[in-house]
Amino acid sequence: MSSFQIVCWVIGAALLFWIVGAYNRLVGLRSAIVRQFAPVDEQFRLRHALLHEQLEALGPLLGDGGAALDALNAACQQAEAACSHARLRPGSTGAIASLRLAEEILNEARARLATPSPASADAQELVARITATDTTLAFARNQFNDAVLEYNHAVKQFPTALIVSLFGFKAAGTL
Repeated sequence: MSSFQIVCWVIGAALLFWIVGAYNRLVGLRSAIVRQFAPVDEQFRLRHALLHEQLEALGPLLGDGGAALDALNAACQQAEAACSHARLRPGSTGAIASLRLAEEILNEARARLATPSPASADAQELVARITATDTTLAFARNQFNDAVLEYNHAVKQFPTALIVSLFGFKAAGTL
């Protein structure tokens, strides 16, 4: 074997090891997105259960606020459907954008609902639990977004960007 052939084999082996390493890194970062979506999904489910509880409790108290309750209920259902879709593909930009939009609609519906001041201790506890869940959801959402940003940064880096299209990696969406 000539020295030129040896150099070619060494360069080829180094290139192959780099491609395998870059691929494994992207797969690991994409898996981190899926792992970081699990707490977000759990907090969405918990908050939606609490919101349904609140809807049931407020129904009799807001006789004239039926339209606002219906809007909140519809927004909850839309957010649950978007969350179910995002649960299947947490790295999909479209699914995450749909969930983000559904969350904005839900937050607007919650803001429009004029709730009477909670008179009972149960109602106050429910409001406190919803607030705590919102805070935990915001924290989980930030961790998910951090994982997505790290993945997106890796997808756009120069040498790695050369193999991204080869293996079908795409940028992910943030919440």
